[in-house]
Amino acid sequence: MDPVTLIVLAVVGVLVLAGLIGGGIWYARRNRELPKPPTKGEVSPTRPDGETATPGGGTDTLEAPTDPGAGTALAERPEAAGTRLQRLRARLAGTNNPLARGLLNLLSADHIDEETWEDFEAALITSDLGVGPTTELIDKLRTRFKVEDVRDTDQARAILREELVRLVDPTLDRSLNLDRKDGNPAVVMMVGVNGTGKTTTVGKLARLLVAEDKDVLLGAADTFRAAAAEQLATWGERVGVPTVRSHEGADPASVAYEAVSQGVEQEVDCVLIDTAGRLHTKTGLMDELGKVKRVIEKKAPVTEVLLVIDATTGQNGLVQARIFREVVDVSGVVLSKLDGSAKGGIIVQVQRELGVPVKLVGLGEGPDDLAPFVAEDFVDALLES
Repeated sequence: MDPVTLIVLAVVGVLVLAGLIGGGIWYARRNRELPKPPTKGEVSPTRPDGETATPGGGTDTLEAPTDPGAGTALAERPEAAGTRLQRLRARLAGTNNPLARGLLNLLSADHIDEETWEDFEAALITSDLGVGPTTELIDKLRTRFKVEDVRDTDQARAILREELVRLVDPTLDRSLNLDRKDGNPAVVMMVGVNGTGKTTTVGKLARLLVAEDKDVLLGAADTFRAAAAEQLATWGERVGVPTVRSHEGADPASVAYEAVSQGVEQEVDCVLIDTAGRLHTKTGLMDELGKVKRVIEKKAPVTEVLLVIDATTGQNGLVQARIFREVVDVSGVVLSKLDGSAKGGIIVQVQRELGVPVKLVGLGEGPDDLAPFVAEDFVDALLES
């Protein structure tokens, strides 16, 4: 074979070999395994009574979503409490509830006669203020209007505001015990029947705490309502808060205990426990809630038991409040759905019946539509309607 042919064959061979090597490298790069996202940490807790959780009964801690490049949580920044109060006051002022209508009719009357007072009394009772507080308020107003010889709207408004604020009682301690103490996180149990917006309220409270730069952990102890844990975890993910959860039908006390245990270990500021509003077992709901509280307190004290009441349910909400108070020592009330046609008078009745204050109110469907309750702001909003 002549030299020229040998050179040609050598060049072709080199090119073929280079192509094979390059193709192999390209194929390997194209089909390399991508980094797997971090898996959720699964644990199988031992219950405080010494029993091991049943197979498949372990809890999962769902961490907040992160950006692999930046290494920081992809979370929303919730609205601060101060601006919430302003916005919620404006929203309440724009509603057309019975209490606001009654106040407006009284203030706009050219002449306050017996029929005006009767109409005002009917409006107050319709607003779920209750017969006792209604009678008390009207007697006070009638006396003051007569003694002080009220002749104009501004004077009547000032007296009405003063008496309403007194009725709502600004002296009650509405502070929330949400700070670490003695090396333990604050532990909040959220209780209430299904349909009151309990799980949503837990998520909204988590957002409020995150806005105050607190470290929060959620415990999905409502294990008997389908998708309750998923719903709570979604709320947590939006603001970078982890959720401890288990499978549907798991022991609620075990989930709550594990959540508090992790909260202690991770030194978080607050653990929020969502509880069941009904059960699919023969065990009574109240017995189960009592058990959850006792089990939690083997690890850390429960600093708040907040009862969520749907403001639109009126007297039914009051009946619920009495039952829950007897079992779990309610420390405060959260009134959800206090917008639209909600009957704001229930605030006075609940506080008087239970002897505990309304601490938080929800006005609307937005994620940040939850704010601390302030008696003066509530009354001012009604009078602005």
